[in-house]
Amino acid sequence: MLSVESSLPSVSSHGVPDTSPTVFMSHDEKEETVPIIDFSLLISGSPDQRSKVVQDIGHACREWGCFLVINHGVSGKLMEDMIKATQGFFHLTEEEKREYVGEDLFSPITNGKSWRDYLRAFVHPDFHFPNKPPGLRDIAQEYSKGAREVATELFKRISESLGLEENYIHKQMDLDEGIQIMSVNHYPPCPQPASAMGLPPHSDHSFVSLLIQNGIDGLEILHKEKWVPVYPPINSFVVNVGDHLEVLTNGKYKSLLHRSIVNNNSTRMSIVIGHGPKLDTIVGPAPELVDAQNNPPAYRPTKYREYYELQQKNKLLWPQRTFFDHVRL
Repeated sequence: MLSVESSLPSVSSHGVPDTSPTVFMSHDEKEETVPIIDFSLLISGSPDQRSKVVQDIGHACREWGCFLVINHGVSGKLMEDMIKATQGFFHLTEEEKREYVGEDLFSPITNGKSWRDYLRAFVHPDFHFPNKPPGLRDIAQEYSKGAREVATELFKRISESLGLEENYIHKQMDLDEGIQIMSVNHYPPCPQPASAMGLPPHSDHSFVSLLIQNGIDGLEILHKEKWVPVYPPINSFVVNVGDHLEVLTNGKYKSLLHRSIVNNNSTRMSIVIGHGPKLDTIVGPAPELVDAQNNPPAYRPTKYREYYELQQKNKLLWPQRTFFDHVRL
């Protein structure tokens, strides 16, 4: 399924005016780097190595809301093919792309243009994707399956890092039937990158999101009240903690606020796959992670569909209003 962006201000396709507070680290400050997780150690490492990686994942979710995953088993060729194939979609004629303009928030596929060109598709439990250009759909299906396998393993280790049984999140949220939404973002060069923003500050609706890009950097994350640029290693995933993982963990793991900046030289592309529950699933703090006296529930249970509608209708625009203003007790 797919959704159209609505109620947007009229903006140029080269970016929206940057009105977000900007605080960068000064050159004399020690620059922290986003944690890197070696996925292969979860699969074939020693018990001590695996335990250490689980601890590192917990630390990254708690302190950063973000980590980079290397050696994850999805081939570099498939990731490169996915980038190239989706680039081909944006080179289609406007008439060809028009058939993928969704009618509502839950249309299976949506293509549109705001401050960026984008393609959004529901790829699980039912797979939807454009069949133009030739080969795109097959590549996207293989890629989304690989990303889902990585996310499934990460959910196990996130559960473990919380002191829960490894399949807790997967079973309690019925992720076999959960939704997986792929968003492809195409940012053209901007004549005035210093005064424009590719995608304003926002957080993701999912439990976690997996992002790849075409080698052109532009992702920035908010860490300790400063915008930090992210430089992913080649063929790595950027894993973002989403709003609903923060709710499920009762705030122990923090949703990541991030944004995309533009440049005046090269087209940047990113492909993001969000992994969440079924739309009618009610998500609240896990009972095992709350305590009436010392750690009471901080968020009210909310139907996933309700939040998705608020976000996609642009009623959760940072910093004026966030998801947590809507659900915080």
